[in-house]
Amino acid sequence: MRWGGDVSLRHWLDKPERPVEEFECLHIFSQIVDIVNIAHSQGIVVNNVRPSCFYMSSFNHVSFIESASGSDSGSDSLEDGLNDNQGLELKDNEEDNDRNVGEGERKQPPFPMKEVLLMETGWYTSPEEAAGSTSSIASDIYRLGVLLFELFCPVSSREEKSRTMSSLRHRVLPPQLLLRWPKAASYCLWLLHPEPSSRPSVSDVLQSEFLVEPKDKLEEREAAIQLRERIEEQDLLLEFLLLIQQREQEAADKLQDTVSLLCSDIEEVMKHQSVQGNNGRDDCLGLGSRKRCRPGCQTQNAEEFDDNMEDGQNSSIMPSQAQGSLLFKNSRLMKNFKKLEAAYLLTRCRPVATVRPLGRSVSRHSPVSSDGRGSVVASERSSISGLQPRAQHVVARQTGWISPFLEGLCKYLSLSKLKVKADVKQGDLLNSSNLVCSLSFDRDGEFFAAAGVNKKIKVFECDAIINKNRDIQYPVVEMASRSKLSSICWNSYIKSQIASSNFEGVVQVWDASRGQVVTEMREHEKRVWSIDFSSVDPTLLASGSDDGSVKLWSINQGVSIGTIKTKANVCCVQFPLDSSRSLAFGSADHRVYYYDLRNSRVPLCTLVGHSKTVSYVKFVDSTTIVSASTDNTLKLWDLSACASRVIDAPLHSFTGHMNVKNFVGLSVADGYIATGSETNEVVIYHKAFPMPALSYKFNTTDPVSGHEMDDTSQFISSVCWRGQSSTLVAANSTGNIKILEMV
Repeated sequence: MRWGGDVSLRHWLDKPERPVEEFECLHIFSQIVDIVNIAHSQGIVVNNVRPSCFYMSSFNHVSFIESASGSDSGSDSLEDGLNDNQGLELKDNEEDNDRNVGEGERKQPPFPMKEVLLMETGWYTSPEEAAGSTSSIASDIYRLGVLLFELFCPVSSREEKSRTMSSLRHRVLPPQLLLRWPKAASYCLWLLHPEPSSRPSVSDVLQSEFLVEPKDKLEEREAAIQLRERIEEQDLLLEFLLLIQQREQEAADKLQDTVSLLCSDIEEVMKHQSVQGNNGRDDCLGLGSRKRCRPGCQTQNAEEFDDNMEDGQNSSIMPSQAQGSLLFKNSRLMKNFKKLEAAYLLTRCRPVATVRPLGRSVSRHSPVSSDGRGSVVASERSSISGLQPRAQHVVARQTGWISPFLEGLCKYLSLSKLKVKADVKQGDLLNSSNLVCSLSFDRDGEFFAAAGVNKKIKVFECDAIINKNRDIQYPVVEMASRSKLSSICWNSYIKSQIASSNFEGVVQVWDASRGQVVTEMREHEKRVWSIDFSSVDPTLLASGSDDGSVKLWSINQGVSIGTIKTKANVCCVQFPLDSSRSLAFGSADHRVYYYDLRNSRVPLCTLVGHSKTVSYVKFVDSTTIVSASTDNTLKLWDLSACASRVIDAPLHSFTGHMNVKNFVGLSVADGYIATGSETNEVVIYHKAFPMPALSYKFNTTDPVSGHEMDDTSQFISSVCWRGQSSTLVAANSTGNIKILEMV
């Protein structure tokens, strides 16, 4: 027979820090007794088979149960036993040692702890064996007693171990064993009785209360442990299910709130519709049809809605009047239904103070300024008469979201694409790079200027380019600078006046009619990225530079009249549409700062939310700013919420374009936001929705074949609206300029 195991019992027994647990010791002892019982039932005396079965030393890490042959006439020699079991030879004969090494194993040196093993052999030798008698079953019982003693008595050193085991030979037990484990001590003395006939048999050991009772307790303990584990598993499953229930209940509550909100809004819209009349509603829809939506009419595009809806929503659960509506037939609405839904819910959850009330008209006065900004003065007059102030507030609270959302929805759905009206082919053969850094329209939208790294400001007549199909368009005016140009801006009152900034930090004011510099200002220490004229005060100019400063200039004086110092590069500056007392600028520290120029020591408000450099800021209206960053987003901010001096929650984050490295341009007009993309595309957003409304991709023309091809290395470098119209001009990094129109 063979006994095997991987645990070194001696190594475990010699650990003084091991915890002494009665059930564990008895469990090990019971297993060994079972093995000895099996051996005895086959007529095998353990000592005659392998005397090292119980006393394998921890120093050679030998398992406490070793393999053994089925013979009962094995050698009594320690060396032979070790040699047969471990391939370790204690003899000094190297040839015998080589012969006993297992196949494929390296030659083992003579075991250095022979004396220790011989000492341990003496511990497990019974008195009759020490007197010269042969080993018997009773001798194995004695060895079991020694093993049981070692299980309950860990020691801290080899010397203490030697003293303890020597005392055990004289049946002297340590006091701690007698005090803590009296039953184990008494049982050890029974097994270690000097008279073999007075020792119990293996069957007596197995049937004794010392093993039977703890074994029953151990079984009960194991059963209790298994029951506890099953209960813990059930608890885990229960907690998991309760967590799912909690989350689903929260989702259900949120959905119920949304449904209630929708019911309330539907009721309000129907009331408003009944007041204003059906014709007004038809005019606002702007979907290419003047017909009213009638419940019950059939639709041919129900499948299209089913294809575009997400999260298990489909046309089978939609009301019949929705399936028959003109909106339901609109493919652009169906394609972006989930995003439009999210935008609606975001609008409805927005604080009332940031939403303009329904029934107020906005009238725009004064012509459009440069860069499509326009000098817009918004005068709001209530169209609700006969109401007390509190009643007016209630109406605004209930229906104030409808007008801006409906306006955005109509504008979003009313256009389908960007159409090229003209190509401005103005490549400069004398310059290796024609990258256009800035575009700007004049006061009346009649002329636009382009400037960039070719050190030239070129002024083109917009209508002449659109109406005349020429291979090459020549500028009506061309003005040369000494350095690369970074930004240009027309004066919104003086038609022929245009300002520029360059890479050397110089700000210049030009007279475009004469093609000459009027004023030159050299106070910045590094490159100036951006300049902007005030729409209210035509003599006031602002500039932002890499030197971390914003300077205010009076073009009549030719010197700065104020400076705002910051800790990072200033990349863009912008005046509000209706004031010269405020200024916003974007910085390389990822923030937008809004200042009241009457107190320029601290910002009135700081907009925090971008994760990279803020490259552009533009005022959408007097209280709303859009910012662009190389973090791939545009963000829309509401300045009316700046009471805390820090705004960290934008109204929208516009995504859909790519911008991680370059300045790609930004311009706003009538709620539309145009930006460039590093995919060589112009992307149009509407301020009400975070996804693109339109886009147009530039292609590069092969100079040999004349065919257009896609060049992934190019990007849009500048965009500019033509006033508040649907026309804009855009340029890419090769100097290719296109006039585009939303249709």
